[in-house]
Amino acid sequence: MAAMRASEGSKWQLVDQDGPADASGSSFHGAFCSEKLRDMANNRLRDVDTVIVGNGPSALILSYILHGHIPYYTRPHHDPLLHAKLESRRNLLDLTPDLYAHFLSSLRYSTQALPINTLLDTLIRPNADTEIDPESCVAWRYEPDKAVSHVALGNSRHAGGQWADKPVSASSEIGTLSYAEMLSLPGYSFADHWKAMNGEALPHFLRPTRAQVAAYYEAYPRAVGIAESIQNCVEVSHVSRTADGFYIGSHDIRCKHLVLGSGIFSVNISPPPLLSPLCGVHNITKPLLVIGSGFSAADVIISTPPHRKIIHMFNWKPEERPSPLRGCHHQAYPEYAGIYRQMKLAALSSSKSKPPASPLMKKRNNPFFTHRDWTTVYEGIPNGNIVDIAFVEDFAKVTMRLESDEIIERAVGGIEYVVGRRGSLDYLDDSLRSEVVSPTVGQEDEEEENSASGLISGRTLREKAETDLEVARSVFIIGSLTGDSLVRHAFGACAYAAGKILDAKHEFAEEHNCAAAAAKTEMPTPPRSPVQKGVNSHSRNGSSPRIRPNGVSHHDLHLDRRKLPRAMVLQSAER
Repeated sequence: MAAMRASEGSKWQLVDQDGPADASGSSFHGAFCSEKLRDMANNRLRDVDTVIVGNGPSALILSYILHGHIPYYTRPHHDPLLHAKLESRRNLLDLTPDLYAHFLSSLRYSTQALPINTLLDTLIRPNADTEIDPESCVAWRYEPDKAVSHVALGNSRHAGGQWADKPVSASSEIGTLSYAEMLSLPGYSFADHWKAMNGEALPHFLRPTRAQVAAYYEAYPRAVGIAESIQNCVEVSHVSRTADGFYIGSHDIRCKHLVLGSGIFSVNISPPPLLSPLCGVHNITKPLLVIGSGFSAADVIISTPPHRKIIHMFNWKPEERPSPLRGCHHQAYPEYAGIYRQMKLAALSSSKSKPPASPLMKKRNNPFFTHRDWTTVYEGIPNGNIVDIAFVEDFAKVTMRLESDEIIERAVGGIEYVVGRRGSLDYLDDSLRSEVVSPTVGQEDEEEENSASGLISGRTLREKAETDLEVARSVFIIGSLTGDSLVRHAFGACAYAAGKILDAKHEFAEEHNCAAAAAKTEMPTPPRSPVQKGVNSHSRNGSSPRIRPNGVSHHDLHLDRRKLPRAMVLQSAER
């Protein structure tokens, strides 16, 4: 579709998004933010070891570690090879490729995420997909001598990054793609927060609402004692490299290490010039035009009043570029599976062959269908083009060319253009940004257009992340900038960055004969292997799958995880 060349949107996380997802780059204007900016601008020059750009889940995890909370391997993992490797090196900030070198040859590990992120995920939540409340192999120990001075700077009003924002006009009461336990951060889990707020245990396999997740991340910094290091509602700009580190011009701060956690979901892709005037039309008595085929488009449709007609334009190329909704299990994610069926039915109806009844076979079993009369309120238009718009009083007449070349006209009372979101590294000066994003990175397909506009996607830094998460000297990336947008996959990059930062601190202390250099942990920690090309290598011959530009990595949506533990029990009983 001409108006939809950009990649389709993902669900908010997704930093789940999931995922992504840790975005904190969208603008926020208001008296509160202006006052905060003035206060920050009036501060005198400050020196800290590390500045984290972003205040999303990944930034919160890293801040928790840099406060002196160190992850240790304390309980045997079900993988005997991994257990053997970790028995003698239990400090999980000491991460080297040999720990996860066997992952690619094992079917038990995800190939969608970076191996280093998969490693921490499987240690923190072993067998999470087949067990209820699996016991973690990781214990977080508070060692204040390991603390590193730092500050996290994010522009969302509260901690949580993109979770604290409302990037599209969809209900905040829609359930997340990730289950609650997959959204938890160390020291104060979602279950802890749920019990504190509701006085009862967290239900199993709960898909919390976006509002509930946002409230959890807002409460997290104070709950674990890191609030003084998290600066919310501030805009970072003019970040440059200096002789001995970095200078944050917008805040007059100098630091030795820079961690980029601003995410890839901070900027909504704008509609093309032809469609832009439609953004000013708001007539709820006329149909709503929704453009997009991802989770954000689905969320808008779900949030639309049940009696308002929806005209849904979307790309339909199931073999070349399938909608992310296609993989949603009809019982675990009935709302998304239901919308995908409507899209499929519309695509079949537009083809020459007679559409089979299969797309609606499970209608009676899907409670989502009972909420509205889809046959009268939903019109799907696959692979169509908008060729003209005429404004009539308080609505518009939109002329469309269908895939069959037929021309149709529809009255429209508003538009939701939700074809994707991107991130931005415009807060880095040109020289530093060129170090982070090399000219050859992300220059294919629609990435060329994104790079030209200064936007970045989950693919932009993925190749670098597969080689080393230190994408430039003393510059690290975490969160969805690595290409892994789920919160559960944020821990590995954070642990890696923290380990490198702590190493630098100890080396500096030793060089200056600082007494702090003698501080040792009770558990032996072998020296870190030198950073080399391939520290986070997947092998460059295709073992790392091509990810979508928006970084969506929910590869298990076709499963109903609620039924997996019971299936495992039945299987064991039959043996």
